[in-house]
Amino acid sequence: MTSLTFPADDAPGIAPMEAKLVDALPTGPDWQYEPKWDGFRCIAWRDGDRIALRSRSDKPLGRYFPEILAMLATIEESRFVLDGELVVPVGDALSFSALQARLHPAASRVTRLSAETPAQFVTFDCLAVGESDLIERPFAERRAALEAFHADIAIPDLHLSPRTRSEAVARDWLAQAGGALDGIVAKRLDLPYRPGERVMAKLKQHRTADCVVGGFRYASGEARAIGSLLLGLYNDEGQLDHVGFTSGIDAEAKIALLATLEPLIEAPGFTGDAPGGPSRWATARSAEWQPLRTELVVEVRYDQVSDDRFRHGTTLLRWRPDKAPADCKMAQLARELRPDELEALLAASHGPNPV
Repeated sequence: MTSLTFPADDAPGIAPMEAKLVDALPTGPDWQYEPKWDGFRCIAWRDGDRIALRSRSDKPLGRYFPEILAMLATIEESRFVLDGELVVPVGDALSFSALQARLHPAASRVTRLSAETPAQFVTFDCLAVGESDLIERPFAERRAALEAFHADIAIPDLHLSPRTRSEAVARDWLAQAGGALDGIVAKRLDLPYRPGERVMAKLKQHRTADCVVGGFRYASGEARAIGSLLLGLYNDEGQLDHVGFTSGIDAEAKIALLATLEPLIEAPGFTGDAPGGPSRWATARSAEWQPLRTELVVEVRYDQVSDDRFRHGTTLLRWRPDKAPADCKMAQLARELRPDELEALLAASHGPNPV
């Protein structure tokens, strides 16, 4: 490791190379494609007895994932820097909420969770191994070094991410995962590692859902305007659960919507899980959510789901007057990746000549 310095907790490590959103995958013989994993980005360092895990924002992660530290300590090679993603299988799915639960100050809780729901590490780049500093080497060489690294070890919870040079194969991964993958990342084979730069390309899943408008919040700082629509889906018991919101409404529509929504104000709106508290930026007016009769349906675009909730705000695509509210059910949401699907995807990671 000539130019890579092992990071102390109070010293910077290295910023991960990142990707920019694209509408279509770049094509050609110079590109390689990989799944975009929905976990915690992590750069793992080892230099002898010193092992560190650093997040995308260069925060130490080791204390939250002691089982990963212990796993990396068992590898015969004692010097390496790996770029990858932390994931946690829980039951029949990979759970992002289980990852978030690890970021807790209580050591006792971290110890318990690391035993109950141990994490796994999916690697997709190698910045250094042994005495070889690979950060300025082309990605094709770094990937070859990563595959050679994995060829010498057999640890169930340390994975090599699959790759392909076929756009069709990459798109098949998305289809086979049933919408559970977050997307596809494209990398140039001749590209050196560029810390902190968005020099890769990522194509995200385009997922949509038809949701009942079960309530709304008034806009903060505006006398007469809608701030956000509160979205609901019916669960298996026939109750309307709050699943998220959409706030990407233009200024004119925010005002015009009042005439449509206020006559529909009627409790309870949500008969299952109801909206929680507002954000810390909300005013007293915008903090109050108004329940609506369940008559309106909207189609929204979303990216990720955790515990049957949209993880981020959604994009309003259109109103659906043709859609019956009772048909807006939880089953339409993209489920999280199942461990058996992860195993099938990872089985594609071996071999020096991807198709």
